[in-house]
Amino acid sequence: MSGRSTRPNDFFTPDEERRILEAIRAAETRTSGEIRLHVERDVPDGPPANDDAYVRARQVFANLGMHKTAARNGVLVYLAVRARRFAVVGDEALHQRVGDGFWQDVVRGMGGRFGRGEFCEGVCDAIGLIGEKLRAFFPYQADDVNELPDDISYS
Repeated sequence: MSGRSTRPNDFFTPDEERRILEAIRAAETRTSGEIRLHVERDVPDGPPANDDAYVRARQVFANLGMHKTAARNGVLVYLAVRARRFAVVGDEALHQRVGDGFWQDVVRGMGGRFGRGEFCEGVCDAIGLIGEKLRAFFPYQADDVNELPDDISYS
């Protein structure tokens, strides 16, 4: 991880955290969808995660209550920093519209940036792409409420 801390709370600098939160807020101003970032050290061993970032991301998605949005349009970007694994999970209403190919493109783009040590940029790019898809299918509504916190969650 190119000299970065593998402690989740220290992985991003304060400036990078600010940039990520700005990207989330900017995306959410144009959609009724919800985007969150979760950072942890490792993908836990054993069931139900079995060292699989996608399976773990789905578990975290549920733990954070992201499936409770009214339109089922939440998206979680998940990073396990020491394990060097990541995944993106979208709730069913968005997934039905964009399919697996979109998520694979987002992950591929993140992987390219991460491979160059550009972690903040990779996350912000992903949030931007996700925000555009959310905007296309779930545009901002005048009565929209922020259903989930925008903060970065850590464990």
